Amino acid sequence: MSKTGPAAGPLPRRAQPPRGAATRAAVERGGTGFVDEYLGYLLGQANHTLFKDFDDIVREAGLGSLEWRVLAVLESQAPISVGQLTQDVLSLQPTVTKLVQRLAAQGWVTLRDDPADQRRTLVAITPAGQRKVAPLISQAKAHETKVLAGLSATEVRRLKEQLRRLAQSG
Repeated sequence: MSKTGPAAGPLPRRAQPPRGAATRAAVERGGTGFVDEYLGYLLGQANHTLFKDFDDIVREAGLGSLEWRVLAVLESQAPISVGQLTQDVLSLQPTVTKLVQRLAAQGWVTLRDDPADQRRTLVAITPAGQRKVAPLISQAKAHETKVLAGLSATEVRRLKEQLRRLAQSG
């Protein structure tokens, strides 16, 4: 079997088509296939477009994407439970539990028992965690502005409102 076949695994990053290429190709061919109008696919393509370059920035800062999401969520919140954090970062509780333990060992978060329910653990960002994530948040905002430059401020506001409504409907 060829080394480029399905059994060979994913292509190296440099050999893969640029992200968003599928959407551009759909537009060029008239976009008549199922996925060309399927919301989940379109949201996935938009997600790729939004994160394709920013993921590199996160990795260069020494973080994985889940670590980034955890620190970004905690950056502006009071301590929250691991369960709530799991929902906020769209992951699984065992994964988030292990991750926050590693982040605590690095000094980026603190863990403590919830005084209202000793079975729950509360997670809070530390000043060191704030220093780690603050530049990334600034870069994320700048990157978002660049990606959304083709939309008006009103379109961006409406898009975000509609996405929030969609997310809350499930």
